[in-house]
Amino acid sequence: MRVLLIERHPTRRGALERMLGGHGHHARAATSGMDGLHQAMADPFDVILLDLELPDVRGPVVLKMLRAFSDVAVIATASSHESMDEIMDAGADDFLVKPYTAEQLLARLRIVGARVEAAAAPGRAIQVGALHIDQAARVAHLGGHELALARKEFDLLAYLAGKAGQVVSKRELAAKVWSDPYGASDRTVNVHLSWLRHKLGESAAAPRFLRTVRGVGIKLIDPG
Repeated sequence: MRVLLIERHPTRRGALERMLGGHGHHARAATSGMDGLHQAMADPFDVILLDLELPDVRGPVVLKMLRAFSDVAVIATASSHESMDEIMDAGADDFLVKPYTAEQLLARLRIVGARVEAAAAPGRAIQVGALHIDQAARVAHLGGHELALARKEFDLLAYLAGKAGQVVSKRELAAKVWSDPYGASDRTVNVHLSWLRHKLGESAAAPRFLRTVRGVGIKLIDPG
């Protein structure tokens, strides 16, 4: 796997390069956000490990700039959970809190790699009422209007639509959408459900497509 490390700390950067190389990955390093963006534009990478505490540009800003030209998988890293909501909203695929172990990082790389492969596989189109989801093109329309969905919002919507009318637990969503039943918390699932509701033009208090079954989970239905 080709990994770009956008990491400010030289000791950690060197250790990560050696560790990833020792496990068969091809790692390149960038010392700043702008350096990382230039490298990402010049060469294809499978995954970017993005330090949010960069010396020149804030991590979420770097990610938003990256998303303007690339859909590469991104694992964000920070010393606390403080920036998690902002960076996941900007399009990150995963989040690691420092200090993390080599085993934790390698596990996340395997998860993200499997997720990217699954997303690249051709999928069928799903229609639920006025909601149309083209899994192959990764595009969703509501009443003929394209929805501006982040990567994880689309994955969440597509999974629920594929089980339209069935109640899906948050544990199942964590396992199937995040490929990690223990790493994706209820809070992560709830936050993404809230963002998805907003883009579908509804709320938890006034649901249309997404109906909560208290104590069990959530289901997507045709409101008509």
